[in-house]
Amino acid sequence: MPYDQSWMGYGLIGGLEAGVIAALVAFLLFGLIHWFGRTQGWSLGFEISWAAVLSMLLAGGVDLWNLFYFNYGRLQSLELLRARLAEVHDPDSIGLRVLCEFVGVVIGVYLGWLLFARRRLS
Repeated sequence: MPYDQSWMGYGLIGGLEAGVIAALVAFLLFGLIHWFGRTQGWSLGFEISWAAVLSMLLAGGVDLWNLFYFNYGRLQSLELLRARLAEVHDPDSIGLRVLCEFVGVVIGVYLGWLLFARRRLS
C-alpha cells in the first residue's frame, strides 16, 4: 500500500492489519463502483471484477510489486539487495502480507455485494 507502514506490526499481526485495510478499501470501492455502475447499466460481474482489481492495486500494490521484484528482479549486488530490503517494512513476511491483502479484498468485495447489490427475497 502506498503509505507509511512503519506503524504496522510484524508477521501475522502485520498481515492481519494489511488484510483489514484491504477489506475496508474493497468494501468502499465496491460501494462507489456499484453506485456509479448502476447509473451506467453495468453488470454485477463487471462491477465486482473492477472493484477487486482496483482494490488490490490500491491496498496491496506496493507489497505485490516488492514480492514480484524480489523473486524475479535482477539484483546484481548484495549492496543493491540490502538497499531494497531496507525500504520494505517486514520483508520476512511480505508473502503473508500479500496473501492477507488478497483475502481482505475478497472479503471486502463480498461484504459490499451483500450490503449494496444483493437482491433481497421478499
